[in-house]
Amino acid sequence: MRFLGIFLVLFTVGVLVPAPNTQASSVLRGETLVLMHGGSQGQWTDVGIANPYAAGFSHQQGNAAWLEPLFYYSAFSGKTIPWLAESYHYNKDFTELTVKVRHNVYWSDGHPFTAKDVAFTFTMLKKHAPLLRNSAEIREWVKSIDVLDDVTLKFVFVSPKPQFHFSHLSFKFDSGVYVVPEHIFKTVDDPLSFSFYDLQKGWPVVTGGYQITEWSPQKKVLDYQENWWAVKSGLAKKPKVKRLLFIPFSDESRAVQMMINNQIDMSIDLRPTTIKQAVAQNKNIITHTLRESPYGYVDWWPVSLWFNCSESPFDNKNVRWAVSYAIDRRQLIDVAYEGAGIPTELPFPDFSELKPFVDSTHDLLKKYPTNEFNSDKSAALMRQEGYVKDQKGFWAKDGNRIKMTIHGFSIFDDFAPVLAEQLRKSGFEATYTAPADSYAKITTGVARVMIFGHGGSISGPHATLDFFTSKHALPNGQPTQFFSRWKNSEFDAVVNEMGMLPEREARVKDLYRQAMAIWLDELPNVPLMQWMHRIPMNTTYWKGYPTVNNSYINGAFWHLTLPLILQELQPVQEGS
Repeated sequence: MRFLGIFLVLFTVGVLVPAPNTQASSVLRGETLVLMHGGSQGQWTDVGIANPYAAGFSHQQGNAAWLEPLFYYSAFSGKTIPWLAESYHYNKDFTELTVKVRHNVYWSDGHPFTAKDVAFTFTMLKKHAPLLRNSAEIREWVKSIDVLDDVTLKFVFVSPKPQFHFSHLSFKFDSGVYVVPEHIFKTVDDPLSFSFYDLQKGWPVVTGGYQITEWSPQKKVLDYQENWWAVKSGLAKKPKVKRLLFIPFSDESRAVQMMINNQIDMSIDLRPTTIKQAVAQNKNIITHTLRESPYGYVDWWPVSLWFNCSESPFDNKNVRWAVSYAIDRRQLIDVAYEGAGIPTELPFPDFSELKPFVDSTHDLLKKYPTNEFNSDKSAALMRQEGYVKDQKGFWAKDGNRIKMTIHGFSIFDDFAPVLAEQLRKSGFEATYTAPADSYAKITTGVARVMIFGHGGSISGPHATLDFFTSKHALPNGQPTQFFSRWKNSEFDAVVNEMGMLPEREARVKDLYRQAMAIWLDELPNVPLMQWMHRIPMNTTYWKGYPTVNNSYINGAFWHLTLPLILQELQPVQEGS
């Protein structure tokens, strides 16, 4: 709590202590947006990792403010916003995609941004696949990237890819390819180990409107850059937020208290009980649904219990189904969330554009009831696989119990212990843990059971289904972005064919049903619940947040669309 004391002193005098070599010697509280999210145990653990492809980097730790895409997409407004690029065009059979980038775009060191930067980035991903984010599918899908001139490039695909502009060239929620400056990265042999952080050199070099000016385990400061190309070109408005202060999250009680005391403007999404407490105790706190229940919106990230399907016993679909039958999802939500939650039968968000696909699965869900709680069915499957309960009531085979150490994160601390207890009552020796290195253990296969979401499908099912294709099933020890490590060649073939078609083509629904019949039979992970974002937003200093009255974008400031929120925020009182 030592940093909290420092923080209170800073804001008592109305200014922030400036970082060394910052542009402004001081910035008023009313010109500063204070955000709490991320970190581990109240500290940033990624200090100095500014290369978006380096091990340990996350755009969620404040870096979304300086990353920019070719296009933005808002699932809430349904709008695509050209950004670094002006336009795109496919050939007739979707095997080529030509992209025009904007003139007069500049990196923060003054070097022009051109089509060469985009081509270099995708070539780098192909070269270093599958170790870099998005690289596995880039290697599999992209034959070549040709630079036609400074503002034009052409992607040539191995097979038709009609959604590539959306899936990889657009920032929406957490997805999209990061573009890096060729003039710096062309001399980097290993992008996984290059930190790209040196304030004296002006690193990281970015195209975004904000630059890191101070970074320590306790805080991260980004200041607006007056030479931002987007304002000079007339594409963007000059943001009113002059400084971003990111504070690492430690626990909800601290976040709520600081929100109530007007010390932070937005925080990580809160649990139902704590968001109600915050709203009740400060009339200036609103949410996506203003000051009314449900205090938020359905995120794109439905949560499941995942397995490392490459290792026994979770390579056995009957064991996975036995685990599913042992879970009472309604009880999870009633106990942890006071009933304020939505179970999910499938790994897709409850979005209207996905509804036709989800509805077509109803008959399959009668055969494969993913939300059914049935201890008898669970036990029958375990006995079928040769397991018996030992003297303490846990399933074992040849004297070895099924040990389930469920890895997760602090945001699951309310329901995960309930989940572990349910599994223990059904005979699985389950415990829950959320260590600082949980994500590393999940992605490298060290964790065999984990709670995580699906950041994929928005308007069509292919993106999420592709998570489960074999190209992502890397050997244990190698990090992979999508970590079920499940393989099924028949599923691969169906999903790959789906990816060659426009989302609204009639055959896509048929292929979706084929894929889901395989997925549901095998159940590579166990769907639990839709994820709700209950994000508190304090209107003491700022207005213009995304709400139900103005849903221009989702409110998760840790997502890649943060710059769109910064474009809309206005000070409640100028010069405060």
